[in-house]
Amino acid sequence: MDNKHKFNIGYFLFAFLLLTGFQLWFAYRDVAILSYSELMTYAEEGKIATVTITETTVDGTFKAPENGKNHFLANRVDPQMADIFDKAGVKVTGATDSNWLSTVLSWVVPILIFFGLWAFLFRGIAEKQGMGGLVNIGKSKAKVFMERKTGVTFDDVAGVEEAKTELKEIVSFLKDKDKFGRLGARIPKGILLVGPPGTGKTLMARAVAGEAGVPFFSISGSEFVEMFVGVGAARVRDLFQQARAAAPCIIFIDELDALGRARSPFGGYGGNDEKEQTLNQLLSELDGFDPRVGIVLLGATNRPEVLDPALLRAGRFDRQVVLDRPDKSGREAILKVHLAKVEVAKTVRTEEIAAITPGFSGADLANLVNEAAIFATRRGGNDVTMEDFTQAVERIVAGSERRSRLLKPEERNRVAYHEMGHALVAAALKSADPVHKISIIPRSIGALGYTMQRPTEDRFLITRDELKDRMVVLLGGRAAEDVVFGEISTGASDDLVKVTDIARQLVTRFGMSEVLGQAVLEQQVQQYLGDGVGMPPRKDYSEATAREVDLAVRGLIDEAYQRAKTMLSARRDDLDAGAKILLEKETITPDDFPLLNGVHGPEKGAG
Repeated sequence: MDNKHKFNIGYFLFAFLLLTGFQLWFAYRDVAILSYSELMTYAEEGKIATVTITETTVDGTFKAPENGKNHFLANRVDPQMADIFDKAGVKVTGATDSNWLSTVLSWVVPILIFFGLWAFLFRGIAEKQGMGGLVNIGKSKAKVFMERKTGVTFDDVAGVEEAKTELKEIVSFLKDKDKFGRLGARIPKGILLVGPPGTGKTLMARAVAGEAGVPFFSISGSEFVEMFVGVGAARVRDLFQQARAAAPCIIFIDELDALGRARSPFGGYGGNDEKEQTLNQLLSELDGFDPRVGIVLLGATNRPEVLDPALLRAGRFDRQVVLDRPDKSGREAILKVHLAKVEVAKTVRTEEIAAITPGFSGADLANLVNEAAIFATRRGGNDVTMEDFTQAVERIVAGSERRSRLLKPEERNRVAYHEMGHALVAAALKSADPVHKISIIPRSIGALGYTMQRPTEDRFLITRDELKDRMVVLLGGRAAEDVVFGEISTGASDDLVKVTDIARQLVTRFGMSEVLGQAVLEQQVQQYLGDGVGMPPRKDYSEATAREVDLAVRGLIDEAYQRAKTMLSARRDDLDAGAKILLEKETITPDDFPLLNGVHGPEKGAG
C-alpha cells in the first residue's frame, strides 16, 4: 500500500478534537456564566424565567435577554436555593448531572492513546524485527532497479576481464533471445558469482543489468527468512512472480549462503526448518521457469563450500564465475577507474601503486585511493602524490602512526635492530621481495615497527627454496636481536605465527618434507573469508605421523633461524650502521641506506 493511503491515527485525533471544540463553542457562546450573588440579584429583581437545579449547577433562562444572552449557568451553593426561586415566582425543575463529554472522553481518550502508542511505537519496532505488516508478510522485499538507476556498466568494472567475458553472453541473450538461441543453445538458468569479499560481485551484477537495460531485482538472502513459518517460501514465490511479469529481467540474490546453506540430515526432527522450506521453494522455482522467457538468476557468495549441492547441480546454477583478487595488471586497471575521480599528480604511476598492493581487492583499492586523497587534503596539497599513496598503504596494512606512544631508549634500539635484521636478510636473498621502506614508528595495530617489501611481479608458483627464504626473512628480526643483545624478546610473536604456518604447509599440504615424503596430510577447503574462518583442515594421519610432522616443522624453523643468524653475524657492521641511521630518521628507504638495494652473496661467504 502506498504511504499516501495509509491510515494515520494522528489525522483522526485532530478531526475528533476539532469537532469537539466546535460543539463546545456553539453550546456555550450564548450562555452567561453567573456568580452566586449575581444569580440571587437577578432572582430578586424577577428577571429569571426558569431554572433547572442539579446537584452542582443551576441552569436557566432569562425573561428578557441580558447582555445579548438568553441562558445562564451558575454553580449551586445554597441547598435551599429552590425555596428562594419559588418565592421569587421562578419556575423550578430538577435534574441530575449528566456530563456526557467527560464520560465519553474518559472512555475514548485512553483507548485512542493506547492505540496511538501501538501504532507509532510497537508497530515500528515490530516491522524492524520482521514481525510487522501482516498483510504484506509474504511480499518480496526486492528492490527494483532500472537501467537509469543502476548507473553501472562494464566500463565501471575493471580487473576481472574473464568474468566480464562470460557475463557478456548473458547481456547478449537478454538483448536478443532469438539470435542467441538460433543454434539450439540455451542460456544458463543461474550464474553464481564466487569470490572473496570486495572483489566486485554486486557491482558486476548491477553492470550486467545496466548493459542489458532490463529490470534488476536485488535482494539479500537473509531477507527471505523471518520468524513466521512459510514467509520465506512465500517471498520466493512472490519474487519470481514479479520477475515473470517484468521479463526479460535479472534476479540478483546477494549473500546466497544465508539462504542456500547445505541442509542437515537431521533437519526434519523436532519440526520443520524454515530455512529448508525457503531453499526447497527456491529449488522448485529454478526447475519451474523456462529460461527462454528471459529471466536470469544471479547469485553471489564468498562461501561456496557451505552451499547445498542441489543448488549447484546442472540445470539450476549452471555456471560459476570466479571473481578473485586481481593480479598486478588487474590492479592497474582498477586504479585507473578510481584515480579518474580524484586530482592526481602527474608523477603518480599506477604501476608503482599496483606493485606495493599485492593481495588488495577492488574494494581495498577504492579505499586506498580515498585514504590517499584524505592524506593530501590533510596536508593542504593541490593534488594526490605518490607519497600520499605510500602513507595510505601503510595506514591500511599497518595502521595509523602512534607517535604518542613513547618507547624507552633500549626498547627503541631493539626495535631498530629487529627491523634492520628483516631488511638486511631480505636484501641478501635473491628470491626475496625488494625492501621498500623501514619504519620504527609505532602503529595503531600494536606493531612497534615494520619493514615493507614490494613484489616485482605476481607469483603463481612458489618453489620450496623460495618458501624457505621467506621463513629466513621473517626470522631475521629475532636473529638480529639474538646477535646484538644475546637474548630475544616478544617482538617477533607475529613473525613466528607466519613462519610456523609456512613450515606446516610445507610439510602437510605441499609434500616438501624429505622425511614424510610427497604426501598431502591435511586437506584444506577453499575459503574466501580468510584464514581461520570456517572448518579446520582435515587431518588424515596417525599420532605417530603427527609427531613426525611436529619434528619436521620444528626442523624447518630451526634451519631458517640458523641461516638468518649466520647471515647477520657475518654482516654485523652493516647491521649496526643501518640501525644507527634508522634510529636517527625513524623511517628510511633504500635511498637512505644503499645496502638495502640488494647484495647477494654474504650467505655463501658466511657459510
